[in-house]
Amino acid sequence: MIKIIADSTCDLSEEILEKYDIQLASLKITIEGKVYRDRVDISPDEFYEQIENYSEPPTTGMPSPTEFTDLMEKAVTDGYKEILCICMSSGTSGSYQSAELGKKYFHEKEAYKDIPVHVVDSKSMSHGSGWLILKSARLREQGATYQELIDFNESYKLNLKHFLSVDDLNHLIRSGRLSNASAFFGKILRLKPIMTMKDAKGAIVAKERGRKRVLEHYVSAFNKRVDEELTDFIIIGYTSDINYAKNLQGKIETETDFNGEIFIMQMGVAVGTHVGLGGLALYFIEKDRMKDNLLRNEWESIVEKKNQFLKKYGNE
Repeated sequence: MIKIIADSTCDLSEEILEKYDIQLASLKITIEGKVYRDRVDISPDEFYEQIENYSEPPTTGMPSPTEFTDLMEKAVTDGYKEILCICMSSGTSGSYQSAELGKKYFHEKEAYKDIPVHVVDSKSMSHGSGWLILKSARLREQGATYQELIDFNESYKLNLKHFLSVDDLNHLIRSGRLSNASAFFGKILRLKPIMTMKDAKGAIVAKERGRKRVLEHYVSAFNKRVDEELTDFIIIGYTSDINYAKNLQGKIETETDFNGEIFIMQMGVAVGTHVGLGGLALYFIEKDRMKDNLLRNEWESIVEKKNQFLKKYGNE
């Protein structure tokens, strides 16, 4: 039997966690001097309702190594023989390092020294690691072996495409979740930035004016990039505006050929601390890790506009 554990930033719904018996180590959020456990002591809706009223920015802390050790020990007690732990990107959180140390403590105990444990650095944020976790759980149900699950995660984690747009970059800049170069561009552009993961951290790859254009960019990029064979479901993540997420779902259903499941899930408090209000994200497997950067997307936009002009006004 294969046990899957993770940290709380995976932001999967309680229904999915219960269905696949996935346990989480909670990050800690400090809000005006009080410490809360992510997904335990404070709900996302409570947090987003008050985020603009806090006198100082909330901060987050990783789970302790012993929390991961405790989850591993419980897995063995519950009858599991192999353990797969999938964590948020090591470039944005210390959860991966904490889980590796928890694994070391676990194996130092004689009763557990022969229990296989593999910790995956997902290189992902929020529902990115959640996508890998859900896919792994489904593969396990289909009969995948422990090694096959490890191979899948390590082979395809860099093909997991993220798109994230926020209303205010300050949360990401302040927390260091956005690279310095991207933060600089984001400040001067004064448009809605669209980010993805690069080198285990967030990077701006496009800029759009208004939410309508953000949705159009998501759908266009999805059509170009999606690996139809591996993407049997997608996850749309949001912080405070579920209708924004539903609008994206509607566009994907009507403007793409995707026939798989579409999950809409809220980003939790630990992630929302760094994303802020109005966050919208999309997660799927892309083919061949296509290049994605701000200059490339700007050039493609120019070429597209030029072609549209020529089509309308050029000589026949």
